[in-house]
Order: sequence, then structure tokens, then C-alpha cells
Amino acid sequence: MRFRASIDNVPTFFRIIQSIEKLQKKCIIKFTETNMHLICNSDTNEGGIQVWSQVKVDSLFSGYRIQSNAGNEITMALSSEALLAALRSASSSTGASSSYATEEVVMKLAKKNDQAVMSFEITGTTRVGRRVKVTHDVKIEVMKPSDVDKLSEPMCPEPDTHILLPPLQKLRTIVDRLRPMSDILAVRANNSGCLQISIHTESVKVETEWRDCTNPTMAKDAASQNDDPPPDPEELFTVLVSIRSFIKFLNSHVVSTTTIACICQNHCMILYVYIGDVADAGGVLTFYIPAILDG
Repeated sequence: MRFRASIDNVPTFFRIIQSIEKLQKKCIIKFTETNMHLICNSDTNEGGIQVWSQVKVDSLFSGYRIQSNAGNEITMALSSEALLAALRSASSSTGASSSYATEEVVMKLAKKNDQAVMSFEITGTTRVGRRVKVTHDVKIEVMKPSDVDKLSEPMCPEPDTHILLPPLQKLRTIVDRLRPMSDILAVRANNSGCLQISIHTESVKVETEWRDCTNPTMAKDAASQNDDPPPDPEELFTVLVSIRSFIKFLNSHVVSTTTIACICQNHCMILYVYIGDVADAGGVLTFYIPAILDG
């Protein structure tokens, strides 16, 4: 089993891990010949939120080499916090305040004291021209193919509506203000560009509405040609979610360019966070937030 790659886009890799690190202490990363998959699927996550993500190898890495008996795929469980610390070291060393300038960051599979690790080797040059090499080892647990086969994304019905969300940083500012007032957030959208988020308790009701949002046509929509009449474009579809779950999703504002929300009424919310432009995205982080059934 072999794995080695140079990380060309350290800031983006750092932001991707930053956006999921607060979800769960351990994440699963699956490397294939063409993609890196990030999975957070613990039942203990706040509100049952899950992440199933796919990032193109060539959007982050060069000199990418992978070899295994499992069809050249390697799946590992590791501490998301430790991974973030290694990437923070690699990305901060590119800053103006750093004592050295990074020239290359290589990640490779290794074994140290009978412990499998993902080793991050950071090489650079100090201001006086001296060569520097810093190594971070992140402990990993290589998963058996039989355990990998048990991993499966949540089953969801066909969404009732898809809508382009406003910038996540702006959305977060609003939701942060609602959080002290309620544990449950209602998200509503229709097929004519209307998006609403609201809280409703015995003592307070607050609603924010956006008009003229874009309703994108998703690939599944185009593929599913059935005889059902199209829904009323003004009909609002609703999902109630844990406000804490939604805020954890909003941590992905650090990597987001475009985010599409899909509402499966009274079932779940699926959120696609695109890394880069949608037309040429380097990958997509997919968040699943299950609905809270009212009453």
C-alpha cells in the first residue's frame, strides 16, 4: 500500500478541513485515483448532520501516486483536528510573519513505531536562505475493504425544490442572532426564487426572506421525466432543522463560492457547497441535515 502527493493548493485543503472539523472529532478520508472523498457520518453528530464530499485530486495535488490491493483505493479514519493542525502549519508558513517560506508540502503514507501515519513534510527556506524541513505525523487507521463497503450515503427522496443560497457568511450573521432564541430553524423555499428562514416560539417569531434567488435545474430533474404535473411555483416547501446543525454547515463559508440547497419537505435538507465555480468546480461538499418532525 503506497500513497504520496504534493499539496499544491494548501489554503483550499485547509479551508475544506476547517469547514468539517467542528462536525466530529474523527473523519473518514477515501483516496481513489481521481478523487478524495471526505465523510463525516457519525450518529452522534449534532442533529444527525452528515457530510459526504468529493474533491478532484488535480484541484489540490500534483505528483499524485496511489497503490493498494483494494483497486488502488485507500480509506482511513483520522483525527480531523490533527489533520487541520498539520495543514495550518503548512499554510501559515506561507504568511508574511512566518520565519520561513514554504516551497513544497508532501503528504505520504508511512509507518512509525508500528503505527500507520499520514506524514506531512514541509520544506522551505528561511529569510537568510537556510533550508528548513518540518514534519507533522497524523495517526491514521486504515479501514478494511469490508468496513468501507458498509459506508453508504443517506437515502433521500427527490427534492421538492432547489435554490441558490445567499452568501453563507451573510446567512451566518443572521442565524447567529436567531440561535439564542430557538433551537429549531424553519427553512422554506419555492420554485419562484423565494427563500425564508424563521424561528417561531411562544415568545418570539422572526422571519427573514430573500426574493429573486435562482432555482437551478439539477441533473436529476432533467433526467426524471414523469407525467406528474409541475408543482405550483409559489408553493413553499418547508423543513425544520436543528439550528446548531445549520450553523455547523455554515462553517463551510470559508470554502464556499456557490451553495445550492435542496429541500425534501419534512424529511431533510441537502446542501451542495461548491469548491470553485460550479461549471469547473474542484469538488463539492455535500451536507445532509435531517428534519426535525414537529409535534
